[in-house]
Amino acid sequence: MKKALFLLLDQYAEWEASYCSSMLNRSNEWDVKTVSLENNVTSIGGFTTEIDLLIDEISDYDALIMIGGNSWNIDSEKLRGFIKNAFDNEKFIGAICGAVDYLGKHGLLNNYRHTSNSEEVLKTYAEYKPRRKFSPQQAIIDRNLVTANGTAPLEFTKLILKGLQFDNEENIEKQIYMYKNGFYEYCKKYGNPY
Repeated sequence: MKKALFLLLDQYAEWEASYCSSMLNRSNEWDVKTVSLENNVTSIGGFTTEIDLLIDEISDYDALIMIGGNSWNIDSEKLRGFIKNAFDNEKFIGAICGAVDYLGKHGLLNNYRHTSNSEEVLKTYAEYKPRRKFSPQQAIIDRNLVTANGTAPLEFTKLILKGLQFDNEENIEKQIYMYKNGFYEYCKKYGNPY
């Protein structure tokens, strides 16, 4: 079974994880786990989340999904090493919102086309020296990295699912269309799925 880790820091943006985690978790092929530096974190919306694994307890995984929020200005060598190791081992990585800023701050976006909440913020980081172009899009995939701004949880989910070859493109597009446009618009376009 493949394993997807959702990296959650305190004050994480729970809505950025919900579509992707629920779709992966419904599959018989994926095991979804939360990972953090602490045993419990609280979301921006006040949900207290008991974490499955601390980052120093992880042996192997297939995808690392970094969920944004208000705590990505953290200074943790343990966190930085864990994320750099994911890049060094060419793991599939998704980062949204503040998590993208964190990658930029530590020079981890430099070899990838990417997007974020703000290119201007990225340019303030000394380690941000992109050799690949910033792209002002909701979400973008370049090889094993998906980046998205904080207003793009559906686009983020779609590119992660496509990058992981979770399902065929048509089924992924249909599922995202339903979430984005609602059940009745979906029925008009594709018919009733039930």
